[in-house]
Amino acid sequence: MTSRAGAHVRITDALSLAALNDGDALSFTRLQNMLDLTLGNLITHLREVEDAGYLTSEKTWDGAGSTTTGTLTTRGRAAPDAYTEALRNLLGGLAW
Repeated sequence: MTSRAGAHVRITDALSLAALNDGDALSFTRLQNMLDLTLGNLITHLREVEDAGYLTSEKTWDGAGSTTTGTLTTRGRAAPDAYTEALRNLLGGLAW
């Protein structure tokens, strides 16, 4: 995967989680299915998002197995707006 594609996946991860209500969590399995990624790719991208301070994750056990969920931080909720603003600034000076 190229770095540009990788950046797109990380942005998609953040936008998918940003659609949740504040404080709601999404299971990694559900997110994996929504984004059509392998588990390894998803974990790699979400680790980067978590390392950037945009996501917190929690693993819970129910006796039959584990579930890992992700929740956006305040910083993670602000990231899509900051990204959009940066794109507008970048594109604002271009002549069409």
